Order: sequence, then C-alpha cells, then structure tokens
Amino acid sequence: MPKTTFGAGLPAVLAVAAATFTVVTTEMAPVGLLSGVAGEFEVSEGAAGLTMTVPGLVAAVAAPLVASRTAARDRRTVLLALAALLPVANLVTACAPSFAVLLVARTLVGVAIGGVWALAGGLAGRLVPAPAVPAATSTIFSGIAVASVLGVPAATLAGELAGWRWAFGALALLSAAVLAALALLLPALPPRREPGGPVREVLRLPGVRAGLVVTALLVLGHFAAYTYVRPVLAGRVDAEMVGVVLLAFGVAGVAGTFAAGLAAGRDPVRTAAVLGVVLAGALALVPWAGGWALVLWGLAYGGVSVTMQTWLVRAVPQAPEAGSALFVLVFNVAIAIGALAGGRVVDAAGTPALLGVAGVTVLAAAVTAVASRPGGRVRGAGPVRRTGVSWRSEGPRRETR
Repeated sequence: MPKTTFGAGLPAVLAVAAATFTVVTTEMAPVGLLSGVAGEFEVSEGAAGLTMTVPGLVAAVAAPLVASRTAARDRRTVLLALAALLPVANLVTACAPSFAVLLVARTLVGVAIGGVWALAGGLAGRLVPAPAVPAATSTIFSGIAVASVLGVPAATLAGELAGWRWAFGALALLSAAVLAALALLLPALPPRREPGGPVREVLRLPGVRAGLVVTALLVLGHFAAYTYVRPVLAGRVDAEMVGVVLLAFGVAGVAGTFAAGLAAGRDPVRTAAVLGVVLAGALALVPWAGGWALVLWGLAYGGVSVTMQTWLVRAVPQAPEAGSALFVLVFNVAIAIGALAGGRVVDAAGTPALLGVAGVTVLAAAVTAVASRPGGRVRGAGPVRRTGVSWRSEGPRRETR
C-alpha cells in the first residue's frame, strides 16, 4: 500500500505484520520438521505432533488472559514483551537437550501467539487514519497468510538442508530482528481503559457471540478438510503436483486476505456470508475440479481471519482487544476440534464424506452470518457497563447519572 494511504503509520503497520508472520511461522514450523524432531528424541511422529498441539492450546488460553491482565499497561510495552518470548523460545528449541525441554519452549511460543494476535487485531485503528484502517488490518493479518506461503516452506527447506535445530536457530534470529523493528517503529500506545478488561461483558453481546459462532464454523469446516488435504487430493491431482497446488492455495490466500479485508471494512457480515458460500462451493467442486477448486478454496479461506477480526472489532469498538482475544481463543480451539473431527470422518466414511461435512459446516456459517444482521447491521446488545461507559455495536455513549 502506498505510504500516503497509511500516513506516518506505515512502518509501524509493517512491523506488526512482520510480528504476525513470525509468530505463525514459528507456530507452524514443526509441520515440515516433525520427522527430524521425532527421530532425534526417539519419539513417535504422533508424539512429536505435540509441538503443534501445545502452542495452539496455550494460545487459546493466553489470548483472553493477556488482553485482560495487561489492560493497564502501554500496548507497545506488552507487545514488545510478547515478541521477546519468540527468540528465547526458538533458541531454547534449537538447543533443547530433551523433548520435555522442547515442549516447555513451545509453551512460550503459545503465550506469544495468543498475546500478539489478540493485541494486533486492535492496533490498526491506533496506527493509521480511520479511512486506512481496513487496509492496515489486512496488511497486519497478511502476515498469517504469507507465513503459510513462505515462512513454513522456508523453515522446512532449512531443516532439510541443515537440520531442524538450525531451522529453529534461523527463526530465533528472525524473531530477534522483528523485535528490534517493533522497538524502533512502534509509537507509545497508552492503555485506554481500566485493568481487568471487559472480556466477560463483551461475550454477552449478541453481535460478538454471533461472530464467534461464525468464526468457529468457518475454521472447523476448513481445518476438518484441509488437515487431510493430501488424501483429499489423491487421485484428483498428480502426486508430483500436490506441492504446486498447495503453493497456489497459499498465494490465493494472500490475495484473499487483502480482497476480503477491503470488503469487510465496508460490511464484515456480508463478507463473512460470501466467504462461507464460496468455501462451500469450493469444497463441493474438489472432486471434479481438483487443484483449481483448491485455488478457490484458498482465496476464500484467506479472507476468514481479517473478516472475522473486523466483525468482532466492529461489534465492540471500545474494547477491540477483548473481541480479538475471544476470537483467538475460538479460532485455536476450532482448529483442534476441526482436525480431530475431520480425522474421525475420514476414518469412518472416507474423503468424499469429509468434503460434504466440511461444506455443510461452512455453509452453516454463512446462514448464521445472514441471520445475525436484522436491518443490515451486526446486532449489539444492551449496554455493557464499565466505569460509566456503555459499549454497544454502534459505539460508546457516556451515561448520565
């Protein structure tokens, strides 16, 4: 995006985007390094998979805790503290003398993921002018899509060339560089509300609850099918072309992030409904269109994070971190449940049934989105009260007493 769009906030936005890229690359790196980890520590690949499970579950718990427990502190300070966990965690992982120590390091990664993601969702509005917020939010969350396209394959290649420990060593250097960029480029971001943030109060808003349900359904459906994408593509795409198709999926996801981010800036509910319909259509087309359907799938799923993040921030504009924290919690839990449920369906009924179940799930997300907006707006609830301020989906108002 041109600098005139973001104004002086462009460097800070890019630094936060680099942070989301780094945390997601660190989270997902074991996908391509499991065999090396399992072989060195003499554990099964299933056990080595805990290097993915642990940070995901920790992130789900950490996101709301970080948002509420650090509400009285400058957000720049908190973000720097969270970002500082990554080089430490990656260095400990690279040097881990045992599998137990490695899992402790991955626990630190989970704290960083949950906290950075929760804070990042509400920063765009504080870094750039109001008209540029949708584009800035898309830029920040493009780090997630780019991590899938570039970060994870790069970590995998480093592991193949030099070993998994060197791959995590390289991630330690990268995360240290991102920490330095954040320290140099982020302005002071003083807290805007009292300690103890309104996470529980925000959860009572129908607009927030509907957004979380839509998020859960979209992520459940996607990961139920995508976790088993290789068997899904078997017989539909030549084995030597699977890597190319997955790369195309990732590139389409980056494009989807920006396209959906701009659309969500105008109407996140309608955008979420469209994403659900397109995802369902892509899943239905996989048996006939193969890799082409996967490109459409990637384009639609690439927009999920930024769209639902925008929905939740819009639903409670005076507590964006609380909405983001709940989003991260639901997102990570949905990943775990979706992958587990998808495995059960594949084992019981095969990949055609899996595509059907996933398609119905994401279509249910679209229906839920449409049902959540009487009169064309995200529904708010009655006031969420905290120190004399009511939070509604349309914005704050000062109560007179």
